[in-house]
Amino acid sequence: MKPADLLRLLALAAIWGASFLFMRLAVPEMGALNTAFFRVLFGAAGLLLLLAVLGVKWRFQGKLRATMLLGAINSGLPFVLFSVAAKVLPAGYSAILNATTPLMGVVIGALFFGDRLTPRKVGGVMLGLAGVAVLTRTGPVAFDPATVSGALACLLATSCYGLAGFLTKRWITDRGGLDSKLVAFGSQLGAVALLLPFFAVMTILEDGPAAPLRAGIGTWFALLILGFVCSALAYILFFRLIADIGPVKSLTVTFLIPLFGVLWGWLFLQEQLSWAYAAGGALIGMALLLVLMPAQAGSKQKIDGKSPAS
Repeated sequence: MKPADLLRLLALAAIWGASFLFMRLAVPEMGALNTAFFRVLFGAAGLLLLLAVLGVKWRFQGKLRATMLLGAINSGLPFVLFSVAAKVLPAGYSAILNATTPLMGVVIGALFFGDRLTPRKVGGVMLGLAGVAVLTRTGPVAFDPATVSGALACLLATSCYGLAGFLTKRWITDRGGLDSKLVAFGSQLGAVALLLPFFAVMTILEDGPAAPLRAGIGTWFALLILGFVCSALAYILFFRLIADIGPVKSLTVTFLIPLFGVLWGWLFLQEQLSWAYAAGGALIGMALLLVLMPAQAGSKQKIDGKSPAS
């Protein structure tokens, strides 16, 4: 791997790791749904600007509806779920739980898409679940119903990512493929379309501190970073890595995101460090090695489902 590629890989991991920090900053004042909506809205705006600058032609080849449906699954729902988790979980927790995406892909593939479960994959899933249990039971946050609900929200979000990976293959790749930048933009449009009605209703009915017009400058700054940097810019780095070093090596970003998520939470939110981070993260890391290393052919689909949710 060239130094420039390594730098891009680290930058992508740092950006996606920081997304959990900015969700923790935005959600208390903006609310989970509004945070997710503005993230996908600004992400779509950033990608629209990218398409214009690069002169990409809007040729969806009849796949616009598919990309929008993917966006609802791959961005809209997971971003809401991670924002819900951000109300109760430290950024480090969410970043580590986000790494279970490939494990969820294994389970979903076996249940609904006819993927064969090998002993190695089963062992990986079991190790990953053990890591989640260690993190939630022994971490610095009290083990209570709120912690459990936050962890479940993260796991549901990563399940959406895993499902989207298989649907991307079925709806896009197996139908002749599509420019990845158009897939990214269409998916953000789909996420905006999914969340817009709920956002409109909440804006009309909400009269509390989470109302968008009452949010402070810091909250709006966090939302702008989430949309333009953690979504749009992250896509640029992500697709450049895929092109330069391939999807398999690009998967190593999955191992780095939790490190940055924990680091940013400790540095900027004064989140308490704990050996549970190391123990839970190590178990999930070993689980990822078991699941990802033999999956050479399917790696691209798995990482496609793991996009800027982080």
